[in-house]
Amino acid sequence: MKKRNLAVIALAVLLISTAAGCNQADTSNSTGEISITSTGAESTNENNKTIDEVIEDIGNQTNSETSQTSQQVSEKSEDTTEASKTSVSNGVIDTTDLFTNRDLEQNPDLSDAKSITVSDGQTINITEEGTYIISGTASNCTIKVEVDTESKVQLVLNGVSITNENFPAIYVVSADKCFITSVGDNSLSVTGTFDSDGNTNTDAVIFSKDDIVFNGTGTLTINSSANGISGKDDIKFTGGTYNITSVSDSIEAKDSISVYNGTFNITSSKDGFHSEDSDDNSKGTLYIADGTFHIAVTSDGLQANTAVQIDGGTFDITANEGIESTYIQINGGTVTITATDDGINGSDKSNVYSKPTVEITGGNVTVTVSGNDVDGIDSNGDIIVSGGTVNVTYPGQPPCDSFDCDGTATYTGGTIIINGEQVDSIPQSDRMGGGMMGGRGGMMPGGRMGF
Repeated sequence: MKKRNLAVIALAVLLISTAAGCNQADTSNSTGEISITSTGAESTNENNKTIDEVIEDIGNQTNSETSQTSQQVSEKSEDTTEASKTSVSNGVIDTTDLFTNRDLEQNPDLSDAKSITVSDGQTINITEEGTYIISGTASNCTIKVEVDTESKVQLVLNGVSITNENFPAIYVVSADKCFITSVGDNSLSVTGTFDSDGNTNTDAVIFSKDDIVFNGTGTLTINSSANGISGKDDIKFTGGTYNITSVSDSIEAKDSISVYNGTFNITSSKDGFHSEDSDDNSKGTLYIADGTFHIAVTSDGLQANTAVQIDGGTFDITANEGIESTYIQINGGTVTITATDDGINGSDKSNVYSKPTVEITGGNVTVTVSGNDVDGIDSNGDIIVSGGTVNVTYPGQPPCDSFDCDGTATYTGGTIIINGEQVDSIPQSDRMGGGMMGGRGGMMPGGRMGF
């Protein structure tokens, strides 16, 4: 409460200074670059919120997402205390200390915030640790974060709208961590072919070489001629609404993507979420604790090289393949997949696990597939069902299968429904082989050997 009061007082002083004609104390040069050194004037864009409205948003704790988050966050500092959402004890991904207190805080501390108004044709260089309120409308404008690797930067997007031709709207060159916090409605777009930054293929509307965290109570809309959000380390989401339309991956990271909460409306000509390091196949994980996901893509809805773990959330995925990874574990949530290839596909992409596995321990999973050679749930290794409800609809004729397992199929709990009928075992693939078919409470011969 004390921090919130300080934020209100500080922003009130900022607003008074602005009204009195205080000028933005930036240093500009002829190359169109601005180095931010102190607070700037409030933007007059009609889509922006006033400082008073920002204060009001920061003070409100009315939505359920913020309420849930506040219960998880202690009053200790982000630097020293970690917090994680309650997850299953046998999760395939280690979620211990996955989210810090500051990650989970949807209402940023604005007591020392600096204000920036974007402008056409400018590169706004942020070179000092701190919190920056970004507002205004601009074209061909980039917010460039380049601080030392021990420093944290928080960008509070307050009704900002940027449309660029060939370069990211936000470019994080270096930082310990960059927070991107949405307040109100915000829009970032790139319409043309992306230019590189030297040897760096800066091919996303938001491009980061270091860790980035997305949070807030507002909305961020991204339109991209390539990737929507690209991170070369870890990407985390803990709150906010994200509307992303992209030609390539909507959200991609090398090391990991972790979602605590949020609403995601994604349309892509490639993947929705994609986590992969082409140089190290032991990396690339996707963890989802909760959230609402509407995903319509041409390729994979959720794709991670090593593992995908879903502990909760509501998913409506329309894709070529709904979920693909080496190890897929669904422990909760409501997952609805409509696919033109395999609905869920455990494929051999990583050497972390001895073989691909699809494991369902809980939740409600509904898979509908259509095509000439498709499988509802396919694993190049094992399939394990120990809980939840799995409802598969598929073409009933070969070579299509409801379950297709190259290794061992184990069914010890939960409910399996295939084409409207409940069954008491994981069916044998129509393609004969030497694997094992899982009957309720035990194993029975059948299945197929991988080709």
